[in-house]
Amino acid sequence: MGLFERYLTLWVALCIIAGILLGQTAPGLFRAIGSATVAEVNLPVAVLVWLMIIPMLLKIDLGALGQVKEHWRGIAVTVGVNWLVKPFSMALLGWLFVAHFFRPFLPADQIDSYIAGLILLAAAPCTAMVFVWSNLVEGEPHFTLSQVALNDSIMIVAFAPIVALLLGLSSITVPWNTLLLSVALYIVAPVVAAQLWRKALLGRGGQDALKKTLGALGPLSLAALLLTLVILFGLQGEQIVRQPLVIGLLAVPILIQVYLNAGLAYLANRALGVSWCVAGPSALIGASNFFELAVATAIALFGFQSGAALATVVGVLVEVPVMLSVVHIVRRSRAWYERAGSA
Repeated sequence: MGLFERYLTLWVALCIIAGILLGQTAPGLFRAIGSATVAEVNLPVAVLVWLMIIPMLLKIDLGALGQVKEHWRGIAVTVGVNWLVKPFSMALLGWLFVAHFFRPFLPADQIDSYIAGLILLAAAPCTAMVFVWSNLVEGEPHFTLSQVALNDSIMIVAFAPIVALLLGLSSITVPWNTLLLSVALYIVAPVVAAQLWRKALLGRGGQDALKKTLGALGPLSLAALLLTLVILFGLQGEQIVRQPLVIGLLAVPILIQVYLNAGLAYLANRALGVSWCVAGPSALIGASNFFELAVATAIALFGFQSGAALATVVGVLVEVPVMLSVVHIVRRSRAWYERAGSA
């Protein structure tokens, strides 16, 4: 890793602080950025996500996607964690921490709403940012793309029933426009754009041109990640300053859930003899959340000022820092992971 990547945690911390401070000193600017949305999808953030994931997508040769069947064990682990473990473990953690351990410190009339928000957050796996995390752990790009596409397909049919079951609702209002627009913006459009660019690069200069372009895009991708952090924390700076205790308490079950599911996926892949380059993104996909969909659904079901909406926003705030810590753990544990295959 280069000098910039090696100290990424420091840059993240500085961007979080900068975002909170700028959100307080220039609220008008961040209100303007926050209002630039279509179906609850923030367009400036969408552009930054493109800059983050294009380098990952440029590495993908669509003709090699057939090789993904070799990674069926990694896919099975990730699907199992995403859909059979994560929503239900979050419901349990919400019940333990929000409804019991932290109840004396939280508004009594918002307890159920907070738990609902946590469940919404866990019920949909992340779509776009996992390309960034996978790239940072040198993940197998074809596996990552295939797993994200599979999760998106499952989400269309499974998200509403799982949420309805865990929230005890007879029916829920799924913001389909948010779901479909997110898939189009974060998956379909950048994949098409990256493949056209890849074809042009290979046609003009072969693999050397592709490698040169990827090297140039690396710093731009990380800079986009850091700017996204500034925007997200700037948009929510007022909430953080006004309700720091509530946000800190709601972050606890989210953090436990991330490390629990990432660890479960990572260890299961190791036990099954899955390659590290697949186990890394598998763990990260198993732990991260599709917070755009969670926020939109919380607002649609419970209202903008609800505890559910606030709980999903906490998920937004902790997503990048905590996932970067998982990236660090996966990278540092590579030698230990691969000893299982040589034993």
